[in-house]
Amino acid sequence: MNNLVNINGDSVQVLDIILLTTIITLLPSLVIMCTSFTRYVISLSFLRNAMGTQQTPPNMVLVGLALFLTLFTMGPVLSQVQAEAYEPYINEEITQEEFFDRAKAPLKEFMLRQTEPSSLDMYCGMAGISKPDTEEEARELPLRIIVPSFATSELKRAFEIGFYLYIPFLLIDIIVASTLMSMGMVMLPPSMISTPFKLLLFITLNGWELVFSSLVQTFR
Repeated sequence: MNNLVNINGDSVQVLDIILLTTIITLLPSLVIMCTSFTRYVISLSFLRNAMGTQQTPPNMVLVGLALFLTLFTMGPVLSQVQAEAYEPYINEEITQEEFFDRAKAPLKEFMLRQTEPSSLDMYCGMAGISKPDTEEEARELPLRIIVPSFATSELKRAFEIGFYLYIPFLLIDIIVASTLMSMGMVMLPPSMISTPFKLLLFITLNGWELVFSSLVQTFR
């Protein structure tokens, strides 16, 4: 079977075309499961709900912010993949197998730095693999163990961040509700009064810069 296809006079391997199509198809899942995107988008969603601003900012804005924060956070990893794997592969210095091995190494290292040992041990136990004792042994684990362990840890941290984001806004809601009740204004929705105060607090503290810088610094 001929594994070459002639396109505009150039010979392209069929396996390369299949590989490229597969990567493009799986790209959204890879962005969500193997990068910092999950922590960002969940934390920003919690922040919006805590402020009580309904659909402001809209979902498209939150996803866009999370995506560009992800590109900022993953910049060193992507640069390392490009220098150590992509460029040598384009220059035909390494094979496809070597390309995948080199490309996985920086991504594994990033995910393992964010992964909690308990999550990694849980998936190793379910897969029947011995728990790693050192960082070198952890890097040798397959992606089918590291990726779900990383995703589980990211979900836990995102919900922890969401809890901390809720506390100051919840205190404002409690104070406003108690004040309205003491004044006998029980028919007035507390959210109608508390929302402007929550926005004022957020603006006064320069909330967006504070949230973004804090989220970025949570990554090791």
